[in-house]
Amino acid sequence: MLDLIYKYVSPQTLAWLIVAFPLAGALLNGIHSLLAGRFHFKPSKVFTSILGVGLPFFSFAVTLIIFATLIGFPQGQEPTMITGPLFEWAATQGLSITFGLKLDQLSLVMALIVTGVGSLIHLYSTGYMAHDEGYARYFSHLNLFLTFMLLLVLGDSLVLLFVGWEGVGLCSYLLIGFWFEDPYKAYCGKKAFIVNRIGDTGFLLGMFLIYTALAGADLPAEQHQNQFFNFEVIRHFSAYLLPAATPICLLLFLGAVGKSAQIPLYVWLPDAMAGPTPVSALIHAATMVTAGVYMVARLSFLYVMSPFAMEVVAWTGAITALFAATIGLLQTDIKKVLAYSTISQLGYMFLALGVGAFSAGIFHLMTHAFFKALLFLGAGSVIHALGGEQDITKMGGLKERMPITCWTFVIASAAIAGIFPFAGFFSKDAILWHTFHGGHISLWLIAFLGAGLTAFYMFRLVGMVFFGEPVMKAAQWMKVHESPPSMASVLMILAVLSAVGGWIGIPYALGGGDHLQEWLAPVFAKTVGVIEIGSHATEIVMAVLSLLWALHFVILAWVIYAQRKEWPARMAGRLRLLYRLVFNKYWIDEIYNFLIVRPLIWTSEKFLWGIMDVRLIDQFGVHGTGRMMLVWNRLVTLMQTGVVQQYLFFFVVGVILIIWGMLFK
Repeated sequence: MLDLIYKYVSPQTLAWLIVAFPLAGALLNGIHSLLAGRFHFKPSKVFTSILGVGLPFFSFAVTLIIFATLIGFPQGQEPTMITGPLFEWAATQGLSITFGLKLDQLSLVMALIVTGVGSLIHLYSTGYMAHDEGYARYFSHLNLFLTFMLLLVLGDSLVLLFVGWEGVGLCSYLLIGFWFEDPYKAYCGKKAFIVNRIGDTGFLLGMFLIYTALAGADLPAEQHQNQFFNFEVIRHFSAYLLPAATPICLLLFLGAVGKSAQIPLYVWLPDAMAGPTPVSALIHAATMVTAGVYMVARLSFLYVMSPFAMEVVAWTGAITALFAATIGLLQTDIKKVLAYSTISQLGYMFLALGVGAFSAGIFHLMTHAFFKALLFLGAGSVIHALGGEQDITKMGGLKERMPITCWTFVIASAAIAGIFPFAGFFSKDAILWHTFHGGHISLWLIAFLGAGLTAFYMFRLVGMVFFGEPVMKAAQWMKVHESPPSMASVLMILAVLSAVGGWIGIPYALGGGDHLQEWLAPVFAKTVGVIEIGSHATEIVMAVLSLLWALHFVILAWVIYAQRKEWPARMAGRLRLLYRLVFNKYWIDEIYNFLIVRPLIWTSEKFLWGIMDVRLIDQFGVHGTGRMMLVWNRLVTLMQTGVVQQYLFFFVVGVILIIWGMLFK
């Protein structure tokens, strides 16, 4: 089969098709939407759906073909497919930027996640957005989002990665604020865009430092051809970056902190829930928020040169994981619970990267894509059935009316909670084990506590939404229904992946082959200084301890929120101050607003505009020019007296001055 395909299409052409298919969908649906608005006709939903869903699935199929090609090679001998430059994008005397793709083990895993999960979310959207007037515009933006994310993970240089990086930022703004007629939703889109720009400033500075270090070194021109941002060039000459490795890594990580919503730049992600729920699933599961994790993993050869930067990455991830988990304990908006869960799980990925367990971080990224997409789409199914209701305190007992949504949601919750044998158990256990095995006991304790809280808030959510007695009125209860097949089928596919998707990474200690780590190993740099303190027996003990810890919190949440619903109110009354602190999300948004936003607005309005613009630039610049002309006009007018004797006097004085200047210059 593969031979037949490659007889007509080269591997390089197939690689470009991965990006080209969703780009074509974005352009065609975008033109379709614009023409419909211009000529006042209703866009065809059939045409939009075929393009918007079909082309991403074609992209996924092409990715599978290339993946099947690479796994046909012997273990450890898989080639890296580099398409070569499609064209030279920019060229100066000291810098050349070409447009090419790089397909290796890491980028292929990422492309499979992005196209596979992304395509399922596109399919789900046909049911969820079926009655929206902006249907064609929605799919145009969704396809464009997929295009930029694929460019981010497949680009062969930091510049192309940054183009995809900024592209998903733009598309997130368009999709979060999709219903822009609502001022709050428009504000949320703007907030996501602005907060990400803060991190992107650090990313750009890190890129400039890389260029400065490499361009200033005496490197053989034939080995780099001025392509200082190409990943292969950076890796080959990474020794020249050693003196600046720490600032480079920290600046690039600042970009990752913004894009992947880590402390202190996480505040945009909960507000991103303002967009349609499939958008939340796409942003939070398989695409935008994982970009920072991918970037750090791709540049692992730089990060291992800076132990300090690795420590910063690990501690940022661990603290974020615990901090966001505590906020998730008391949220009442079903999507906000999942949003803080996403922030927490991204923290685990960065913890893995920071302790040098790069494969474990990508493993958790993969399983997280499965169960978090399922959780968001399950939440969307609930919201769809309840006519837009998102408050979990107004739900309950939905298991009877929505069995498919209920049990798929339970599977996803078990996966994220780390319950054996679901996917999240293996990936989260791998992170905990590598952290403990590497001697990072403090980090392990933080992550271990966060894992228990994750199990608690997820099964709190399950208990309040699907079990217990219904809270809603009888008339509303009778209207609740299961989602249509286009949505329910996606939930079932993701439920299977959430159940078995982690089996590809079963460790040797538990009888598996750890296939994903073996597959990714050639891509990542090796860390040094790992403390050998473990064995298979210790790993099994730690896995059992982690499982029992999670089960303890699952049972506790189940009892409290599905059977003893009066307990939370009683505890909130006893711990009133702590409850208010956590319920109000530690007032971080309010603190930022008081310390940063309001002073910036005051400075902008009172000083930059009120004084600099209005009083200085306008009064002395814009209006001052006009006033000076009036003054000169007045002076000239005073000289126009009509007295001939005065004119003769001015004439004589002028002649004398001219002669004086000619004689004594």
